[in-house]
Amino acid sequence: MTSTAQSLRVFGTCHHDCPDSCGWVATVDDGVAVKLRGNPEHPYSRGELCPKVNRFLDRVYAPDRLLQPMLRTGPKGSGQYAPATWDEALAVVAERLGSIVAEWGGEAVLPWGSAGTQGLIQMSSLDRRFFARLGATRQTGSLCGATASAGVAASFGSGRGADPSDLRFAELVILWATNTRLTNRHLWPFVEEARAAGATIVVIDPIRTITATSADWFIQPLPGTDTALMLAMMHILIRDDLIDHDYIDRYTEGFDRLVAHVASWTPGRAAGVCGVAAEEIERLATAYGAASPAFIRTLIGAEHHENGATFFRTLACLPTITGSWRHRGGGLARSVGTYSDVNVDDSVFDRVSFPVPERRGINMNHLGAVLTDPSLQPPIKALFVWNGNPLVTVPDAARIQAGLARDDLFTVVSEQFLTDTARYADVIFPATTQLEQVDIVPAWGHLYLGWNEPAIAPLGEAVPNTELWRRLANAMGFTEPELYEDDETLLRSAVTGIDVDELRTRGFLRLDLPEELLPYRDGGFATPSGRAMLANDDLADALPEYRAPLESPHGDGLLPLRLLTPKTHTRFLNSSYSHLPGHGDREAGPFVEIDPEDAAVRGIVEGSPVRVWNDRAELILPATLSDRVRPGMVAVPFGWWRGDGDTPATANRLTSATDTDWGGGVAFFDTLVDVALA
Repeated sequence: MTSTAQSLRVFGTCHHDCPDSCGWVATVDDGVAVKLRGNPEHPYSRGELCPKVNRFLDRVYAPDRLLQPMLRTGPKGSGQYAPATWDEALAVVAERLGSIVAEWGGEAVLPWGSAGTQGLIQMSSLDRRFFARLGATRQTGSLCGATASAGVAASFGSGRGADPSDLRFAELVILWATNTRLTNRHLWPFVEEARAAGATIVVIDPIRTITATSADWFIQPLPGTDTALMLAMMHILIRDDLIDHDYIDRYTEGFDRLVAHVASWTPGRAAGVCGVAAEEIERLATAYGAASPAFIRTLIGAEHHENGATFFRTLACLPTITGSWRHRGGGLARSVGTYSDVNVDDSVFDRVSFPVPERRGINMNHLGAVLTDPSLQPPIKALFVWNGNPLVTVPDAARIQAGLARDDLFTVVSEQFLTDTARYADVIFPATTQLEQVDIVPAWGHLYLGWNEPAIAPLGEAVPNTELWRRLANAMGFTEPELYEDDETLLRSAVTGIDVDELRTRGFLRLDLPEELLPYRDGGFATPSGRAMLANDDLADALPEYRAPLESPHGDGLLPLRLLTPKTHTRFLNSSYSHLPGHGDREAGPFVEIDPEDAAVRGIVEGSPVRVWNDRAELILPATLSDRVRPGMVAVPFGWWRGDGDTPATANRLTSATDTDWGGGVAFFDTLVDVALA
């Protein structure tokens, strides 16, 4: 934090669910934030914020921001509320919660929190203690990330991989199922650095994204078929001896079994599955095997298939059999969030002195199912939502809406705006923004911790999440001291090996890791043997195997089109900005992208109003004829919410809540639909 006679400059860190976790500097005059820009000293984001966050002050000072507690006065979903004092709102919650627990037990209460803020304490800390004290149902599963981590861990014993920024040292960079320029934009300068040094940039994605158009080479497999492509690549690498025998002998197990397994995965066989020509598969595998080093960058999009963990488990085999882990600029990078545990231990938030009963767990992706399940015992009678807008961001959203509309469900939401989900709340508590709360932000796209200093006092009566849980604990009459720890104590209790005061002063510090992060150069895999498991007998498929998604796992019948719901926006992220003037309205959507061939069969022309439907819901959207998608698939962009009381046009009303193969994730992208003129 620095100051002049006129202004105060305050260091902070972006909290959004994004790999970049950018450093920022807020300029404050007389207690009002007047400018927010990137911190030019931050070694990863380098002074740049994205177009969304450059206008974050629009969100902070938006005229429709919620700044006091609200009690519902009209029907659920109507958005009709009256302001209340904190004491009044807390009393309502305490009375209803107390009666529900007395009649049904603590497990009738369901907490649902997501990654609306990725700060260490504001994402999840005192909430764990509060709901443990209450005996509430435990939230399990993950919308994003856990399936990818579990898939890599099936080969390596942990989810750890290479430092993404090291791709600048590669001869070949494969951006596999990641739209880097849009969703990981601060990595793109490192990509360009690699290209300037002579690297070839390859993008593999079922959609022709803005990243694909910027690549040297674009490969477009059919959705969910990437594993077949990887198996054929291994077939070629082994056949043509483009592998590192010494690395395999020293640091892997199961190689002979893998050789036999991929022998039948010829380029021709894979081509028939993934829709990529056999010659192109040959070219890709040869280029990958010849490059020294070759780097694969992926993120979480590919995990949203029924066989999502298998994607990552198979992908992990490629740098292992080629030995590219030996080199800086080689290997595989996805999230590096697991490295934060060298300096951060958030398990301290689960440590309590009071007894905690055994509690059932419910997967956060099954919200619609559990809210509408008449056989669930005990039923969910109270729902708490914070850091998220599940009616937009969770699959099977039409069923979530039906559950939220239940008269016998008591819903409490902590929010900054009247989101689709908040419209169904009985009580709304006003939440602070990142400019109004203290936190430390671990990153999952780079190796720096970020400090977030409050730049301004909370507006109105808004409070940070941590303060909400303290007030709720007090309203419930709980007396355990660990429910009331202040933010500074919470932060310092969870961080070790780093000078917190230095972090606060500088705004960021690198994790206590080597400058050259080569996690598997000399083996050291986190498996029982210390070797990478090319065959893993603890899995249903000991060897990586391609399995097509089920034709009709959830009643889709034989609908002909595969639906993807990508992020395509430049001015809003997830559902956080789509309602703000100058953000969502610039995106000219939502809409449905359809290949001209599929459109012609249905009599659809550019701009036609069309019905996109399956057994879960339907959307009426304008059609956009596009070569970004292949025949047999359509895309509806993710992120819009209604903000006006009409039926929301969110893509997740259509999507599948089917579980991934392992890891607790959800198969958004294995959704079948049809499209017809409306």
